Amino acid sequence: MTTEAGGMKIEQDDLSRPAIHALLEEHLTSMRAISPPESVHALDLEKLRHPSITFWSAWDGAQLLGCGALKELGPRHGEIKSMRTPDSARRRGVGRAMLTHIVDVARARGYERLSLETGSMEAFRPAHTLYESVGFVRCGPFEGYVDDPNSVFMTLRL
Repeated sequence: MTTEAGGMKIEQDDLSRPAIHALLEEHLTSMRAISPPESVHALDLEKLRHPSITFWSAWDGAQLLGCGALKELGPRHGEIKSMRTPDSARRRGVGRAMLTHIVDVARARGYERLSLETGSMEAFRPAHTLYESVGFVRCGPFEGYVDDPNSVFMTLRL
């Protein structure tokens, strides 16, 4: 499934391009700088290649605008992973477009619930606001996560 909106193209990605590698490394570096090691749940490149995960990238021509992934937890439940927009592309609607795309795919797959884990620190407030704006609500840990003061768990009934 490919989505085009406002000059932005969201496409399923095979994780082979250097720009994706750099963005994922930026993502992991940022998460490690903000969160204690035991609270970093971001996936590296190899883990994102797992068959249960579909990964997308957003582009404006040759410029990488962001990425996001959907992990199948079960036949009716998915998890959002690796949502990231580089600093240079923030405040352009990339995160909302990627989130909308992932929610649409989850619905098309017949999922009844979509969940996520994100940080609890102030740096994650824009992410909380984005997720809440489309109906995500806070919930308890799911699928192997444990209560952690550095994590916020959210879910959306589809």
